[in-house]
Amino acid sequence: MRSVDEHRRVVADLITARPAAQVPIADALGLVLGADVVAPLSLPGFDNSAMDGYAILTEDIASATDENPVRLPVAEDIPAGRTDIPTLAPGTAHRIMTGAPLPAGATSVVPVESTDGGVDTVTIRASTKVGQHIRRAGEDVTSGTTVLKAGQVVTPAALGLAAALGLAELTVLPRLRVLVMSTGTELVTAGQPLKPGQIYESNGVMLAAAVRDAGAEVIASPMSDDTVGAFRETLRTQAGDADLIITTGGVSAGAYEVVKDALGQGAVEFVKVAMQPGMPQGAGTVDGVPIVTLPGNPVSSLVSFEVFVRSALRAAMGLTPHERPRRAATLTEDLTSPRGKRQFRRGVFDPVADTVTSYGPPASHHLRWLASANCLLEIDEDTAELAAGSRVQVWDLR
Repeated sequence: MRSVDEHRRVVADLITARPAAQVPIADALGLVLGADVVAPLSLPGFDNSAMDGYAILTEDIASATDENPVRLPVAEDIPAGRTDIPTLAPGTAHRIMTGAPLPAGATSVVPVESTDGGVDTVTIRASTKVGQHIRRAGEDVTSGTTVLKAGQVVTPAALGLAAALGLAELTVLPRLRVLVMSTGTELVTAGQPLKPGQIYESNGVMLAAAVRDAGAEVIASPMSDDTVGAFRETLRTQAGDADLIITTGGVSAGAYEVVKDALGQGAVEFVKVAMQPGMPQGAGTVDGVPIVTLPGNPVSSLVSFEVFVRSALRAAMGLTPHERPRRAATLTEDLTSPRGKRQFRRGVFDPVADTVTSYGPPASHHLRWLASANCLLEIDEDTAELAAGSRVQVWDLR
């Protein structure tokens, strides 16, 4: 029987990164930069006004106060976006808007709040200092400097910076493309009527969401019945450009184990892993594409994804942290666990009290308890009994 840690290594080695590629910045959010971003220009690109107001020669209003205002003729209007900027003559003012280029000859900007807002002549009631309310060219970014590092996750702020620098594309580690495939003749798509013996398909929905939550892309989530021919045909038509195939169901020791029957003679290894839930597992390749085969019971399926697949996916895409946060917490009850297997139980973690309580029975088909849990309790292979008050390892799923 394979250990949990060994199977984690097998899956991690199987799932590899795609080459870095350039994508439109609108598609880069949440991805990891595959190369440094070097500024092709400075920000700001020119001296500009930090305020709506008037560009002036500082010495012209040195004596301005509320009691002794200074009046200047307004020679020009400079809105943001104007490109033909006339030089400011001494003894005049240019009305200027925030972000508009500063005219040559101006040494400061007086805010409109310190004036009467005049159009032809402006009355100024406060003096300024040289350089006041001016944004200098390059004070934010200097052309040629590295502004974003390879390995950084692209955030909304990073996209804003890239756009401000005129970059239409970024070099990133692309999302892995994942095919999620459910098996079972009994499965019916939600919204369709059920016949006796049928159930609604849920594993594919759940795992596709888990794949997206991990940061990868789901290219399709088809269902296949329990015949080898149908399974192989679904794989053939749906795998497409997949970087990873995840199947659920059909890997145990009984009859109609379609995944095992279809792939068992190829490059996929089916093993028993010393864990509960989720003992039957498989991993390998199909036509060169990595495949991870998970059990069909819902709890087993999602726990297996969390334990084996999620961290490998995130690591291959450069996303950190790879792993779910883990910590020790105090158990509120007595628990038993099968010796020789690592058990993962659904739980509710209370970060204020630093306690954890198991949630629901350990049965692998109870979706209700799984949906309400916020953590997994990890009990090691050598532990058969845990008393209330024991410290246990918790995987934080929040």
